[in-house]
Amino acid sequence: MRRPLALFDLDNTLVDRRGTLAEWAAEFTARHRLADEERAYVLSMVAERAYPSTFDAIRIRYRLPMSTAELWRAYYTDIAALVLCQAEVLDGLDELRAAGWRVGVATNGAVDIQRTKLQATGIAERVDGVFVSDEAHARKPQTWHFTLAAARCGTVLGDGGWMVGDNPVNDIGGGRSAGLRTIWIGSGSSWPPDDPGPDHTVPHARAAIDLLLQHSAGGTRITT
Repeated sequence: MRRPLALFDLDNTLVDRRGTLAEWAAEFTARHRLADEERAYVLSMVAERAYPSTFDAIRIRYRLPMSTAELWRAYYTDIAALVLCQAEVLDGLDELRAAGWRVGVATNGAVDIQRTKLQATGIAERVDGVFVSDEAHARKPQTWHFTLAAARCGTVLGDGGWMVGDNPVNDIGGGRSAGLRTIWIGSGSSWPPDDPGPDHTVPHARAAIDLLLQHSAGGTRITT
């Protein structure tokens, strides 16, 4: 009997990246004695995605004495200390695997920070595989990203599966193009009116897990 595949996005799906970044930006500006109004700029620099080059720009702007490498290491260490995955979500990942699912994380971003977050939150030990885009320069919504994520979980896209995420383009559009069914973490947002909708919309990751658990390991279709 095939084990069905469930891939999860990381940021703003399994963990609250927005809230974590806001807290980090406040601590960063205070630590480096920057003016309060600089907090919004610092946050904007990392809001979409952060890389070492991001901190090179920040270092130059504020004439910070640390190297770019030191600032980058401090960033992902600080983020790892701040980021959380709710206990009910961690439990849900365990429940999915116990129910016969292959569970994986498919995330865009830099390898070191994404892997650090996965370890710090306890997600890494609760999934079958992880693929981070920078490991092979394959970013969502590219189908190759989902192919590699499925392979990390010991399966192939041709066996079907699900993608759970918050981004309409990267997660839902990309997952659909890769042949996966989709669950959108809406968090109260409205779906873009001109885009094909997901198979299901839920408010948070635990609700997505509960929906998936309605599938048996044998592939019974969700009826809600």
